[in-house]
Amino acid sequence: MHIHILGICGTFMGSLAQLAKAQGHRVTGSDEHVYPPMSTQLENAGIEIMQGFDETHLQPAPDLVVIGNAMSRGNAAVEYVLNRQLPYTSGPQWLAEHVLKNKWVMAVAGTHGKTTTTSMLTWVLEDCGFKPGFLIGGVPKNFGVSARLGESDFFVVEADEYDSAFFDKRSKFVHYHGRTVILNNLEFDHADIFADIEAIKTQFHHLVRTVPQQGLIIYPAQEAEIVDTLKKGCWTPTAVLADAANETDSAQWQYKLINEAGTQFEVLHQGQCVGEVSWTQTGLHNVNNALATIAAAHHVGILPKDSIAALNRFEGVKRRMELIADVHGICAYDDFAHHPTAIATTLAGMKNSGRFKRVIAVIEPRSNTMRMGVHKAKLPESVTAADEVIWFQPKGLDWDMKGVVETCQSQGHKSELFDDIEAIIAHLLATAESGDGIVLMSNGGFQGIHQKLAEALKAKR
Repeated sequence: MHIHILGICGTFMGSLAQLAKAQGHRVTGSDEHVYPPMSTQLENAGIEIMQGFDETHLQPAPDLVVIGNAMSRGNAAVEYVLNRQLPYTSGPQWLAEHVLKNKWVMAVAGTHGKTTTTSMLTWVLEDCGFKPGFLIGGVPKNFGVSARLGESDFFVVEADEYDSAFFDKRSKFVHYHGRTVILNNLEFDHADIFADIEAIKTQFHHLVRTVPQQGLIIYPAQEAEIVDTLKKGCWTPTAVLADAANETDSAQWQYKLINEAGTQFEVLHQGQCVGEVSWTQTGLHNVNNALATIAAAHHVGILPKDSIAALNRFEGVKRRMELIADVHGICAYDDFAHHPTAIATTLAGMKNSGRFKRVIAVIEPRSNTMRMGVHKAKLPESVTAADEVIWFQPKGLDWDMKGVVETCQSQGHKSELFDDIEAIIAHLLATAESGDGIVLMSNGGFQGIHQKLAEALKAKR
């Protein structure tokens, strides 16, 4: 079968393309603004990518068109599909019908941490011999790819709450019919499709409705919005996660920090210590991700000690605090954080690690919600752990970032605004010193600043 994918370079659609290719289909796709790592993965998989959305890309007609959720009416390729009555479907629907059917689906949902937690869980299953299939919105370093079919009945999927397609406004995750489901957290995001937090909670409630009685829902005790959502109705057993210091009696799984950085912590099950995680990941958010992973793996029969041993060998995920340069004692990282909470937890993890003399954050507000200015009031408080914050004002932003910068400055934080990538790099070259940690925060290509900065640091004498 010839499958053509519109919007093929998105993290989800690109991963889906690799699964379709692995099933033996001929896969092509159209997209714009193509950049690594997804473009590289697709090229390595032998998948042809066509620039733009010209209707000629659909000539001769493919057997099926899979339409990404970034596509909308008015797009030339979409209009061609509709006018010519070509067979089409959404990505989540295709995945459910052609890959997930008859699988034990382990789904990871939540506003933050989906990619990292999905990667952790996939790695634990792999390390314990389960050979799972997976689809992840990023590239786990333990695998080097974002998707594969696997060799067992288990499939781990990053379960996104974003809508499925222009013709299916349900969240992607309702298609997956997860049996083991992690709900990491729930905050307001995706303001381009959700009116408020209640609209998102409704979709999460729809997800909960699809989990069987013989399944398991895993969630942190402190996540009030998840607790409230489950009160709308839950027909599945639950496993609750908590910090042992909070003495939450109802939590089956708990962690006890050994150090503030989160690089070492004990894991408790039913009040008994079952092992100690000692790894390279940092931050309380990753501690929570790990605890959820251990609970999910336990549901399919993996002992906590084996999950812990696997997590101690977990290498992380590309674009999640990924080291891109270590030159002259200056470390630069690429991080996907694009929500105030994610920014705050990442920066706190860096600060608490004790590795850096100074933490310097370089932030591009690129997500649709950020571009709309929905979170601008929360941005100053999200960067308090940084010693210096460099804000980038991209063209076409719906709001002026000067207010955010001025608020940061009034609170005594070093904060500057730039509208040029080269100027940011020049500033960093002139001011960064040995021992500094620089983190570039964006959920997009950030105009190639990652490679440009790495090269500039290496060239610095």
